[in-house]
Amino acid sequence: MVKTLDKQLAQLPKEVIFCKKCVVSNQRPRTEFDAEGICNACRYVEEKNTKIDWAKREKELIKLLNKHRSQDGSYDVVVPSSGGKDSGIVAHQLKTKYGMHPLTVTWAPFLYTDIGWKNYLNFKDSGFDNVLFYPNGKIYRKLARIAFELKGDAWEPFGWGQKCYPFHIAVRFKIPLIFYGENGEVEYGGSMQNKNKSHESPRDWEKLYYKGSGVDALVKEGLKMGILTKEDLKESNFSIFKSPPFAQIEKLGTEMHWWSYYHKWIPQENYYYSAEHTGFEANPEGRSEGTYSKYASLDDKTDGFHWYLGYIKFGLGRASRDAQMEIRSGHITREEAISLVKRYDGEFPKQYFKEFLQYLGITEKHFWEVIERYRSPHLWKKVNGRWQLKFKVK
Repeated sequence: MVKTLDKQLAQLPKEVIFCKKCVVSNQRPRTEFDAEGICNACRYVEEKNTKIDWAKREKELIKLLNKHRSQDGSYDVVVPSSGGKDSGIVAHQLKTKYGMHPLTVTWAPFLYTDIGWKNYLNFKDSGFDNVLFYPNGKIYRKLARIAFELKGDAWEPFGWGQKCYPFHIAVRFKIPLIFYGENGEVEYGGSMQNKNKSHESPRDWEKLYYKGSGVDALVKEGLKMGILTKEDLKESNFSIFKSPPFAQIEKLGTEMHWWSYYHKWIPQENYYYSAEHTGFEANPEGRSEGTYSKYASLDDKTDGFHWYLGYIKFGLGRASRDAQMEIRSGHITREEAISLVKRYDGEFPKQYFKEFLQYLGITEKHFWEVIERYRSPHLWKKVNGRWQLKFKVK
């Protein structure tokens, strides 16, 4: 068995530096810093606020939508929609402000939370046709287990579905336009190769979202590990976890666009909008584990472990991610963010721990063995028998 399929880890800089404007470090994959010590996501925000002509961008959007809008009420745009705050604003504005006829599609999480399921129902009941898809539960669970072992992220097969399933629906229903929310690479830090583009190609996914290796590599190793069997291969060809063939995408002229290219992306304002228009509700228990916020990544009981493993691998947890965004949106200062990161980053997501172990079919002992495997030695040290980060934002 290979040690890891996460090719990002070998590329991490050994010298850790933090952005002087926000709280991200150069350990976030593909995030770059300029000579003044400012990350590319913060520089992009400066462009959003001073250089981008948003009125011109909206005219581009209207021209695009006019090209695709149906005249008979048939579906004319596919919108991936979890019922969360971000897909809520995209779907609702496409329908009510721009007169489109969206078919919303939902790739099911591994284990719905009560609030995640409620928000999904509230969203569809606010006035949207929706296709909810559950992949083969046995295969889905096994892929999550392999991804946990070999990517340090059980969440990844869900990410495949989020990316691929809307394209499958677009091809099946012959709807060439797909609208996602934000371009996460430019908004949160990462590759800027699509910074000035309204859309991306599925050809970019393996490098930007799949940690350098996709479904086939995971399946191959899963067979070697004995988690997947030859019978599983007969039962599933795993095509639903991949994009449709590029020839089909290109024949239809399918394009996936980002809402954030056409409208300034501010997550907190998306929350207020979706709460008002699509019935979105924040975490009824208050803040989510590992952070101070209450309105993001609420759908799945396994979400907390996606963020926790990110903290182990990169020294950046869920609070860091939230604080970075809110600094850039002007909602908190860097000093406030540092205080929040010190208080909440790396908090263990204990609420659903037993269910997470049960879902993956592993013991607590094995869970911690995998965690230790992903502690980058240039980030962690032991002090009096306890792990501590060598570098913290200040």
